[in-house]
Amino acid sequence: MSTPAIPVGTWSIDPAHSEAGFSVRHLMVSKVRGRISTFSGTVVIAEDPLQSSVEVTLDPASIDTRDAKRDEHLRSGDFFEVAAHPTWTFRSTGLRADDDDWIVTGDLTIRGVTRSVELEVEFNGTSGDPWGGTRAGFSAETEISRKDFGLEYNAVLETGGVVIGDTVKIELEIEAIKQ
Repeated sequence: MSTPAIPVGTWSIDPAHSEAGFSVRHLMVSKVRGRISTFSGTVVIAEDPLQSSVEVTLDPASIDTRDAKRDEHLRSGDFFEVAAHPTWTFRSTGLRADDDDWIVTGDLTIRGVTRSVELEVEFNGTSGDPWGGTRAGFSAETEISRKDFGLEYNAVLETGGVVIGDTVKIELEIEAIKQ
């Protein structure tokens, strides 16, 4: 594994060129996709890449599944209880190499519940931008159990299945600007 070609320093996530998305099974036959539209964060690349860190804050009130009624339900006490828990956070606790990619371990807090998760991260490279800055790109994904975060709401179908699956796939496309 070679050391990534990313300059040491602090990088701010550019939300205009980044996306925090998710998908979950619906009626056991399809997936509903959504995204969190408002988030911010910092990536700190250390001299020793394994000492690097990530901190992200997300606004669950900005959830968008392309269905306003569903989004409002997700903001309610049945799910994210946004009024009482207005932010989600991710703070890395470790980093290790995985072939040509990286595994970032961290504490994810949703609805006041914190669990350790592992993100599979692909470093996509760096590039100069038209304004004299430097940008870096990352793709990341993980799967979580929504029940691990106290998200128990569901309904049983006549066929014995459930309306909402337990496994949530989280997919991130991040563009960060060197500070």
